[in-house]
Amino acid sequence: MQFRIRVITQLFGCFIALLLSSVNVYAQGNNLILVSGHIIDNDNKQSLEGVSVHVKGTVGGTITNAQGEFNLKTKAKYPFSLVFSSVGFQTQEFLVTGPESKLNIALVTQTMLGKEVVVTASKVEESILRSPVAIEKLDIRSIRESPAPGFYDALENMKGVQMTTSSLTFKIPNTRGFNIPSNYRFMQMVDGTDMQAATLGVPLGNAVGPTELDIASVEITPGAASALYGMNAINGMSNLLTKSPFLYQGLSIYQKTGFNHTGGTGRELSNLTETSIRYAKAFNNKWAFKINASYLRGTDWLSDTRLDQNPNNLKTANPSFPELNGSNNAVFDGWNKYGDDALAGSNTVSVTGLTINGQTNQTLTVARTGYWEKDLVNPTVDNLKFDAALHYRLNDRVELSYTYRVGKMDGVFQRGNKIQLDNVVVQNHKLDIKGSNFLIRSYMSIEDSGDSYNVKPLADNLDLASGGSGSVWSAKFKTALNAYATANGGSLTSENLAAATQYARQAADASRVEPGTKAFDDLKNIIRRTNNWDIKSAQIPDAPETGGAALVQNSRLYHTEAQWDLSEKTKVFDLLIGGDARVYEIIPDGNSFVDFDRPIEERNKQKEDGSYGDNVYYKKFGAFTQVTKTLFDDKLKLFGSVRFDYNPEFDPKFTPRLAAVYTLKENHNFRFTFQEGYRFPALFEALSYVNNGRVKRVGSLSYINEGLGYLDNSYTQTSVVNFNAAVKAAGNTDAAALANRALLQVANLPKARPERIVSFEAGYKSILLNNKLVLDIDAYMNEYDGFLGQVQVFVPKGETLGSDAAVIAMIDRNRDATTASGANAASKGQDRYRVYTNAKNTYHNYGSAFSTTYNFYKKYTVAGNVSFNKMKANETSDIFVTGFNTPEWSANVSFGNREIVKNLGFSIVYRWQQSFLWESPLVTGEVAAVNTFDAQTSFRIPESKATIKVGASNIFNKKYIQYAGGPTLGGLYYAAITFDGLLTK
Repeated sequence: MQFRIRVITQLFGCFIALLLSSVNVYAQGNNLILVSGHIIDNDNKQSLEGVSVHVKGTVGGTITNAQGEFNLKTKAKYPFSLVFSSVGFQTQEFLVTGPESKLNIALVTQTMLGKEVVVTASKVEESILRSPVAIEKLDIRSIRESPAPGFYDALENMKGVQMTTSSLTFKIPNTRGFNIPSNYRFMQMVDGTDMQAATLGVPLGNAVGPTELDIASVEITPGAASALYGMNAINGMSNLLTKSPFLYQGLSIYQKTGFNHTGGTGRELSNLTETSIRYAKAFNNKWAFKINASYLRGTDWLSDTRLDQNPNNLKTANPSFPELNGSNNAVFDGWNKYGDDALAGSNTVSVTGLTINGQTNQTLTVARTGYWEKDLVNPTVDNLKFDAALHYRLNDRVELSYTYRVGKMDGVFQRGNKIQLDNVVVQNHKLDIKGSNFLIRSYMSIEDSGDSYNVKPLADNLDLASGGSGSVWSAKFKTALNAYATANGGSLTSENLAAATQYARQAADASRVEPGTKAFDDLKNIIRRTNNWDIKSAQIPDAPETGGAALVQNSRLYHTEAQWDLSEKTKVFDLLIGGDARVYEIIPDGNSFVDFDRPIEERNKQKEDGSYGDNVYYKKFGAFTQVTKTLFDDKLKLFGSVRFDYNPEFDPKFTPRLAAVYTLKENHNFRFTFQEGYRFPALFEALSYVNNGRVKRVGSLSYINEGLGYLDNSYTQTSVVNFNAAVKAAGNTDAAALANRALLQVANLPKARPERIVSFEAGYKSILLNNKLVLDIDAYMNEYDGFLGQVQVFVPKGETLGSDAAVIAMIDRNRDATTASGANAASKGQDRYRVYTNAKNTYHNYGSAFSTTYNFYKKYTVAGNVSFNKMKANETSDIFVTGFNTPEWSANVSFGNREIVKNLGFSIVYRWQQSFLWESPLVTGEVAAVNTFDAQTSFRIPESKATIKVGASNIFNKKYIQYAGGPTLGGLYYAAITFDGLLTK
């Protein structure tokens, strides 16, 4: 607590000091200039409401009223420029040289893209055509015209973007490969604030971010952005920009009603509703505030793919007994079933001493039965969002703002396992001071996982608490197996083995609680609320009788950053400098995060004060500088930047970026970029300490290894699997184990270090045919070194690698400590760890993306994009599978007209992606190709300031998944009405 107060005090003190110095720098006289005017649409001569009028080079500005009129007071000195901008119109500048009569401005309709201004690529405003890196922008008009159900869904139609849908409330974008549902490599920001939930390890851009009414635009930068944004943006980033209360005023209301699950998705037809409200007001162009609230409720998509990822021909099953193939597989490991994990070896038993086909001393590997995901998660999800902001303009050049944002959400997402989020609350406090050439920002995020739980330990402990421990269940299974053999021919044979195993499973599961019963619901509720994932056993006598699955995670993030544009002082070139500091504070929960200063045997135990030890801190600091220079009459623009990042757990890192943009004949822009990037392990990758199915998941920091031995005293999982297959085939004796000891491979895991990427990129952007045609193409090559992932290793308890005792401990039957039996020696057993560590190989991926938009007739527009991404195969296998998890080819084609007749528009989008292999520790399998259509039509009612939109995503209800183990997605049909700008003068 004292540290937290000290951090907040220091950060706030720095903020106030910078604020006061900034105000002093920009303090000027009190003379005000009044500028007024009237703005119309050049086509129909009607007055335009809501046009932004902005004094260039300042933060000062206003908007036009319902009559198209504006009055603006400024302290700017003559001459100064006014910038007029509005969605759907070309931005215009007007030079004010002295006292003028009322200005009359006519805005010209902008029918094509390509003239957007972006800020995310270089942290300063620039034309999208001359950005040093690939960047995509979705503006407010594009969002309104998209057939997607919401603005976040519309990101999937952007060039190079791959969307991963875990739930109605969780959609995670990614670019250029190496995709995972909890995407640590792709940064999500809202108005420059990082939206990653630190301890949950999931980006919350659409769950806690802006409402449909407050989003102004979205900018996405594919590829590495670490040179300016630090260690998280190694795969790219998105920045959701919200509406200013000075520029977008009045009352807005949004109501959407729809339905999903129209067949084939595993659930009944269900209603979906979303309601949003926004109110903003400015006073004398000095003070302004806005308030947003949104509530969504629906029935979630269901993950219920019933494929087996451990077929009987694998060594982790029973390949010596082909009669157990297919539906007879005794080691079935379902995509969306939990508690039956055979590939990880966490839910299997060895049934030994069997006589099969007359051969004695045979062993069967059998998986526990487990439970389907649909029986473990809640079908109903909701998402409540609220934010409020207060803005104050100290003068024409400085604006101060405070924003509070809170989100409460449910849903399912995938980390190492599936997590049911229930009543998760994330809060964000942010202070900004923004000048015409500087920015200072401080924010704090507070995370509370509420009533959430982990699906894996829930399934494990349901089986263990009601069906018996592994040894008890194995004994019941063996007894029933032999009883069936005695009653059906007298012995186990190829003819009766399949039926015998099915009978034995039914007998062993006799006491197991079954879904749909009161006993199941009662036990499930006890386990999901218990904060200890261990279950009482001889090995863990002080664990709860039922075990637990509660996910109790609380954390705080403190962040301060600043940047200063010194271009006015350097003259010869443009110079931008900046820096940031971030501190994560983790409250140990005893299951996911612990106090590593406590003894190993006490880390999961609650102290007398109710805590699990002292809070844990994870820190990083950074600074950057960027130089920009234009040459040859501004045809050539050169960029150079370097960033320094430091995390006390690792060596400091420098990240450079070099880029050049050349403009040929005004409309042809060629881009070349080299950049390097690093990524520090995320919180869960660095500091986790999770006991999940008796396979402990541990973070990458090397001091966690002290007293455990998984880095330097372990065997690889693959070698242990091969070893046990050979031992089983040779009679499953100690002698057989020692004879096959050469199959065991020492893991020798390296000390963790940050990931590194080296990236080369080239691109071309152009506007042709009198601003009717936009072309955009980019190509990239990346090299990844030190790729972070998870590897499972086996540690012989109390033994040294290479010894006979260590070899014997690796036999499956010695999972726990065993006593001597016959010719087999006693064993202390084994520990299993899933470790975050660096890959040993270097990985190369490359790709390209192309997009075009063509306004071919009046307001008819056709657009399309295609993306190619591929990873080069390595000659040698690695210690873990990296998981590129990206289709080689994907494409989108759209056709529409925003006003086919007066106030009526439509759009259609076709989306396709190639099938691809998805690899992860939870599920590995093929993801089928996707072919879907989205469509919408919208009708504006100007006199009521209303827009009615009717549409559908996946209009033909073609079922598909976006990742192996993910939910089946179907059609979503909706109607929405928006009232915008009510209660304005």
